[in-house]
Amino acid sequence: MDSMIEVLAEELGQKAEYVENVVRLLDEGNTIPFIARYRKELHGAMDDTVLRTLETRLQYLRSLQERRETVLAAISEQGKLTDELAASIAAVRTLAELEDLYRPYKPKRRTRATMAKEKGLEPLAEILFAQKRDCPDPITEAANYVDPEKGVETAEDALAGASDIIAEQISDDASLRKSLRALLQREGRLVSKAATEEDSVYRLYYDFTQSVSRLQGHQILAINRGEKEKMLKVSVVLDRDRALQTVFRAVVMPGTRAMAFIKAAAEDAYDRLIFPSLERELRSDLTDTACEGAIGQFALNLRPLLMQPPVKGKVTMGLDPGYRMGCKVAVVDGTGKVLDTAVVYPTYGEKQKREAIAKLHGPPLGCRAYRHRQRYRQPRNGTDDGRADRRGSRKGQVAELHDRLRGRGLGLFREPARRRGVPAVRCQPPLGRLDCPPPAGSAGRARQDRAEGHRRRPVSARHA
Repeated sequence: MDSMIEVLAEELGQKAEYVENVVRLLDEGNTIPFIARYRKELHGAMDDTVLRTLETRLQYLRSLQERRETVLAAISEQGKLTDELAASIAAVRTLAELEDLYRPYKPKRRTRATMAKEKGLEPLAEILFAQKRDCPDPITEAANYVDPEKGVETAEDALAGASDIIAEQISDDASLRKSLRALLQREGRLVSKAATEEDSVYRLYYDFTQSVSRLQGHQILAINRGEKEKMLKVSVVLDRDRALQTVFRAVVMPGTRAMAFIKAAAEDAYDRLIFPSLERELRSDLTDTACEGAIGQFALNLRPLLMQPPVKGKVTMGLDPGYRMGCKVAVVDGTGKVLDTAVVYPTYGEKQKREAIAKLHGPPLGCRAYRHRQRYRQPRNGTDDGRADRRGSRKGQVAELHDRLRGRGLGLFREPARRRGVPAVRCQPPLGRLDCPPPAGSAGRARQDRAEGHRRRPVSARHA
């Protein structure tokens, strides 16, 4: 846990004690809005965006730790756990690196390599892959492993089985996969072609090529949807010769008799095992990144809608309900300028209750609020029944709305009033626009492009 706290503190640029306090509060079941608003002394006034990032990273690091423990236990049961391997596993920072280290020890389905091992060809593969100076000629050495009873009819069959074993060993090399993954990120290109001749909203991607490092989120989501609807054929392209140079430098020792054989096995490993796996991994990472970007863009577009004045040009009274510290009251004009502020204590006793009523109804708060109410609220049936004048009716409505919005973590308070320490809550925010359906035929960031987990994630209005 200590190392996890240190990692989070380093990533977020926060003090370790603050991070530890937030982790404890989250483990106790507290929500992000509650922590951001009422536990500032414990987290150093982090905003809700930083707290949500901390929560997300905490979940990832805990998942990584659980997977690390599972991997260590699985390798230990096989009796193959060494001090060097354990140190490498303890040092990984991502799940992809951890899976690369675990790949050679992971139970595999029946593959061409396992069938070759069943035929007794593993010693031949070890001799040739060692590439020592006294390495024998591959075809001559393979003749010693011919066994018709095991299905090895000729020396060529023995070499083919040994090649499959070596190709799987090359594919399981964690350092090689890491190098190729970085190369694919730098120089890979995403290519989409038309899968049909008919016209559609995906016509822009019928002949599309873009570098992986320069792809935009809306392009990724649109291409994914077009592929799902069988309108596009999508692939990732990387210069094969450039990639094979990286593979050869890692596994081939020049000057040995088995060099040509090892090169052929390395090419088979790259074409059949390594690149398809890296392509799937890259497509998944691109989709996750695009979904995160779509959520951020959604928050950016949502903020102006939620922050626009719902009662334009009206004087507004805002109330922040509270018990121990009292109820904060503020009156702002139509431009957001703070006209007056006050704190009332209606829950302390009858005397304080009467004082609160007098302060809310008397000048200057009451006069301004009364003018606002008369201009904003129309009389019912030609006369006001007086219920709106009672202390608590208006307060109860606003308090209920305030708590509801605060629970959503949307941060819908006027900034000028916030700087005064008294939030002037907005009445009637346009929450009905939060669940708008995507435009028909859109090829951009629509809700159905994102995974269910991304769509359910809470969005903060202060995300931008």
